[in-house]
Amino acid sequence: MITLGPRVLKTGLAVVLALYITKWLGLEPPVFAAIAATFTIQPSIYRSWKQVMEQFQANTLGAIIAVSSIYLFGNSPIVIGLVMVIVIIISLKLKMEGSISLTLITVLVMMSSQEFQGIVAAGNKFIIVLVGMGSAFLVNLIISPPNYNKNFSEKMDSSFRTMSLLIRTAISNELTEKTFQNQWSQLKKDVSKLEDLYKTLDEEREKISKLKPLDVREIVVFKQMLACLQQGLKLLDIIEDHFFQSRPEIEETREFDHHLEELINYHEMILLKYTGKIKDIDKADLLEESGQFLEGIMEDTIYEREHKLRLVIIGSVIFDYAFQLERLNDLIDQYQKKKQHVEKASLRTILKNPRVLLKK
Repeated sequence: MITLGPRVLKTGLAVVLALYITKWLGLEPPVFAAIAATFTIQPSIYRSWKQVMEQFQANTLGAIIAVSSIYLFGNSPIVIGLVMVIVIIISLKLKMEGSISLTLITVLVMMSSQEFQGIVAAGNKFIIVLVGMGSAFLVNLIISPPNYNKNFSEKMDSSFRTMSLLIRTAISNELTEKTFQNQWSQLKKDVSKLEDLYKTLDEEREKISKLKPLDVREIVVFKQMLACLQQGLKLLDIIEDHFFQSRPEIEETREFDHHLEELINYHEMILLKYTGKIKDIDKADLLEESGQFLEGIMEDTIYEREHKLRLVIIGSVIFDYAFQLERLNDLIDQYQKKKQHVEKASLRTILKNPRVLLKK
């Protein structure tokens, strides 16, 4: 089933708005405003603004080059081709790669007329492109602004459920090969999407000065959540590469399976604690247990060398996974304490001055 995301719908709205504005202003041809709107829609407010600014600069430069070339050399196919090459080179030099496509369209629109009518005609076509860019930014700003915190949390939840199934069955080998591979492939795609979402969140944090300190703390928590998920994915890779090749005994299989079950339970409890569904977690000794588990593998003398090395590799990744989970738990504690402090301070402010609530 195909689902239409907000960006798809906003692209359609931006095109509609651009066409109506160009029609209202009497600008022809309006189709180029629609094309400009399509190129300008971005997945975040900051990126949309950045795209508008870059495209405005690149299109202004492209328009100047186009007008100058027409006055100096005409608008023959050879001249148009050379101008396009020059615009690409300049855009690359100025690190405006993302604006090249729309800039080339602007140049082509301005130079492809049968009869060039001077600066006024060129300006008319340039304004058409600007209308499209402005329409896209306006729609992106007003209509369903992206809620990346919510999107990240929802994608993290679904990704963890997939990883939980895989880790719980990685040693016991209960899933069919086809199901395991499908779930593993899905998990990798989800982690990649989460990495993109985190980059956007971090970008917004860095570029938007109005972000509150509590929001910054939450982004740090998100980063560690992602690190834990990445470590879990790495653990699955290592188990796939080394565990069964080491030809483990039944007792070893049970021990590894039991320890992985404890870790994934701990991971689940931490995420539930973040959402406020459970109280504090009594798992303070899990990191120490993971360290002892690794030391037990290293000190055991009954293993053959290759067998032991493979198990040590797995044990090391298990210990690192436990370490990342412990760090996530600490960060969530710090975030929630800060959040409670901020909420109490806000409540005290409202109680002292009820007008603050009315203003909100």
